[in-house]
Amino acid sequence: MITFLVGICILIFGYFFWSKVAEKIFGPDDRKTPALNHPDAVERVPLSTRRNLLIQLLNIAGMGPVVGVVLGMKFGAIVFLLLPIGNVIGGAVHDYYVGMISARNNGSDMTSLVNKFFGRNVGGLFIVLVILSLLLLVTTFTNIPANFIQLLLPFGVSVLICAVIGIFVYYIISTIFPIDKVVGRIYPIFGVALIVVTALLCIAYIPFASDIPDIVLTPAGIAAAFTAHPDGQPIIPMLFITIACGILSGFHATQSPITSRTITSEREGRRVFYGMMIAEGIIAMIWAAGASIIFTLKPEMLASTNGNAIIFEILDMVFPTFLIVLAIIVLIILAITSGDTALRVIRTSVAGHFGFDQSTMRKRILLALPLVAVITMLLFWSNLIPTGYAILWNYFSWFNQVIASFALMTATVYLISKGKPFWISMIPGVGILFIVISFILWASPEHLAGVPFGIGMPLEMSYVVSGVLTAVIYALVIRQGRKLKADKTFSADEE
Repeated sequence: MITFLVGICILIFGYFFWSKVAEKIFGPDDRKTPALNHPDAVERVPLSTRRNLLIQLLNIAGMGPVVGVVLGMKFGAIVFLLLPIGNVIGGAVHDYYVGMISARNNGSDMTSLVNKFFGRNVGGLFIVLVILSLLLLVTTFTNIPANFIQLLLPFGVSVLICAVIGIFVYYIISTIFPIDKVVGRIYPIFGVALIVVTALLCIAYIPFASDIPDIVLTPAGIAAAFTAHPDGQPIIPMLFITIACGILSGFHATQSPITSRTITSEREGRRVFYGMMIAEGIIAMIWAAGASIIFTLKPEMLASTNGNAIIFEILDMVFPTFLIVLAIIVLIILAITSGDTALRVIRTSVAGHFGFDQSTMRKRILLALPLVAVITMLLFWSNLIPTGYAILWNYFSWFNQVIASFALMTATVYLISKGKPFWISMIPGVGILFIVISFILWASPEHLAGVPFGIGMPLEMSYVVSGVLTAVIYALVIRQGRKLKADKTFSADEE
């Protein structure tokens, strides 16, 4: 319990201290934001700070900080420290700089920012990664809430099919209508529901407080904390791939620009971007605590690879039936509110990269149609075979962290080009790049069940090769930043 409380304190302290360091380095000012300077009545629409806070929270807090965290808690109590530390110096810094750099560039998507700071060749590679990642996310985040709906309404396959169709139709509506017509209206309500259920979980854990494990502060105890996974998975890279949302998630790099187009002052950025990532970290910690209680009381659950099953065990342990239903409804909302904005980001990213006009409803529908066709095929395939969902999630998890590494490299180049301290984004950037490279070098069906890709190197060798490649890539990143700084015709901010 003490380790858990220390982790919560790290998150709170991080917001009141580290966020101010990040803000001071960036230097928000009184210039007009995209919503006020170039309103378009579709994406760049001024919204209140309260609505922006809740929209950002719902955009980033999908099922990641729930499913990923309950599975990641198999690594033991060390999660209570690594999660908040990674959140404060990594994830929240990532979200803040992506959101603020986007705001300085008329609300540009991450794909457009990569184009600007690295050129169209790197930008072309990045947009492929984003599209693949988000297509997988929309597919999985259609299936997850549909399965929860079937749990609430157990009337067979017909309910599942109807749920999938209904959720997907909502995604289409959400992505083609102006942001203030759907997202801006319903997200604040969903945000309040999320906060209420999270608070109820905290209260419900009180009788089980003694079952939340702590790290034993002895050499043997600390060593054991880093080798607690029942399958022997290495913390690096697996913890940071399993628990993305809550620590650091590239998906947030696709979502923060959505809110950057609706804020009305740059000074909102610390609360909206950094603060909501801290809030997601607290949500993740609360679900992690629930999983740790389950693993303490029912150690047989450590063998489960079904995150939904672990979630249901947590809810069944602490809630009466009506609150279980309410919590599942909120989880459905969490998944849906990530899937809809993910589809929106695919549309705006493709439009921005290829210069497609999206000013009319007809043009937005025409661009959305091929995306709908691809996702429909993925949905059909993933529901046709038993392992379809697991394969999609494994691919998404890796792509997600690759996107995060690109986002932090972009932030580093931006800060260098502006002559500002760049260590604040480079440190987490180096860390996540090392993790994604070492993962793909080490992972293979022989090393990790359910992962159909990877080179399969020995773990120690993957660390060495990853370290060399990370150093080379970041040398090039620093060089690119200095090149842009010396270019008198280049402006990191749109005027």
